[in-house]
Amino acid sequence: MVRPVIFQIVGFQNSGKTTFVNKLLQKLNENGINVVTIKHHGHGGVPQLNEGKDSAQHVKSGATASLVEGEGRLILHAERQNWSLEEKIQLLSIFSPDVILIEGHKHEKFPKAVIVRRDDDIQLIKTLTGIEVIFYWEQELQDLRTFNKPSYHVDQSLGMDWIVQYLKNQLINS
Repeated sequence: MVRPVIFQIVGFQNSGKTTFVNKLLQKLNENGINVVTIKHHGHGGVPQLNEGKDSAQHVKSGATASLVEGEGRLILHAERQNWSLEEKIQLLSIFSPDVILIEGHKHEKFPKAVIVRRDDDIQLIKTLTGIEVIFYWEQELQDLRTFNKPSYHVDQSLGMDWIVQYLKNQLINS
């Protein structure tokens, strides 16, 4: 693999992906791993912005993108019909991250962790490629051995440790 290492956290809506990603980010930060994230807004519609701000007005007036910076905070507002995941990855690569963590985009080809909340969610595992580890919510789902992947309860710190070690190994080998 070539830096940055790309890793996905996927699951159905309301499976706990964002909470999981936030905990993972803290753990990766504690381990000195520089991470940027891509979040797929899969709930329909465009993400909310403050339409009254100058950058939004610039885009509304015809700019493809508007960048605002102040006291170290950088905000990029860009609009066009479609953005491929590859374009998003390219854009974030400018920050020279060790890892790009993607929340969502479940059918992409990158290595991933899958979160299953209910028994019905197991069907998702059967449709995905690149699964490295599985996280479950309900104790009765813990027997996921048929998938031949490590599996952990979402609150089990061993699972987070597994991902950290996996990413460290990928960084060493990149």
